[in-house]
Amino acid sequence: MYDELVPAIEDYMIATSGAIPVVFEGLSHTLEKTAPDVKVSSHTSHELLYVRNGKLDVMIEGHNIVIEKGSTLIIRPNSAHSVRVTSGTADIFVLYFGFSRDAGAVNTMLGMVREVKPKKAPGPSIVIPPSMDQTSVESFLDFASGSDRDELQKAPYLTISGGYKKSISNIVERIVEENKDNLYSKEVMMQILTLELMLTLARAMKKEWEESLRVRNGKARELVLIARDYIDQNYERGITIADAASYVFLSQGYFTRAFRDEFGISPMGYLMKKRLDRACELLGNDGIKVSGVASQSGFSSPQRFNAAFRKQMGMTPMEYRKQILRK
Repeated sequence: MYDELVPAIEDYMIATSGAIPVVFEGLSHTLEKTAPDVKVSSHTSHELLYVRNGKLDVMIEGHNIVIEKGSTLIIRPNSAHSVRVTSGTADIFVLYFGFSRDAGAVNTMLGMVREVKPKKAPGPSIVIPPSMDQTSVESFLDFASGSDRDELQKAPYLTISGGYKKSISNIVERIVEENKDNLYSKEVMMQILTLELMLTLARAMKKEWEESLRVRNGKARELVLIARDYIDQNYERGITIADAASYVFLSQGYFTRAFRDEFGISPMGYLMKKRLDRACELLGNDGIKVSGVASQSGFSSPQRFNAAFRKQMGMTPMEYRKQILRK
């Protein structure tokens, strides 16, 4: 069963994303401040460095990055870098990973990794052919689009911190632990963990991209305005706040905060107001049943419509209709 499961996972990932994410090696290191600085190195694989404890100065292609406990740094292939410990000690996990469009090549490389003992020099135990890493992190994860994503691809590294650091830490530790021994169904577990790591990184990057919008030329306001127009044009179709947030590539939580900051009302409050305003307009036509008013205003059922209308207007839709018709 497991012999068939791994190829199935690989085929699915190639079909949906065009490449297979693969961790070539996972290592755990404890670095001392008194130790000499690590020499400048570069690898043909992506390198993920997670700081479990301590503080590091990492120099990458002339960029100095300070990373502390809970931070994740992804160094792109062929980017010259060096690491210096600035705290007493630093406990770090390192993963060397990449992407391939050829499942057979992946399996061959993983077999070579298992046969070679890890060396003391920085980098994976074997040289990863450049052809294994033609896919960028962003292209595989597809966490954003447009010029912002293009700008990120030019940088030789990506940093991730914040709310996802614990999730990333747990997955990285499980990969390192799984990689130590030749356990039963190891290939399946490694593929699952690798995919889980990629998806978690995608969510973390997307969240950081969203938060950075506040300081990027007012783009947060631009996206919120677009989302408001989307609500105005589609509220009658029964859309949700999640639909509006997804339309502008924002998480629902961030979108709600940004919308309230811009308009002084929550997106749910705004959506409800649009629907109730439309309902009040339709109730003036006694040729439309109340159930028809509910559906034409975007409510999912007459019961939900009645409850929302009574809460907002202090009367039932039918009572409102009688009142305005009398006038």
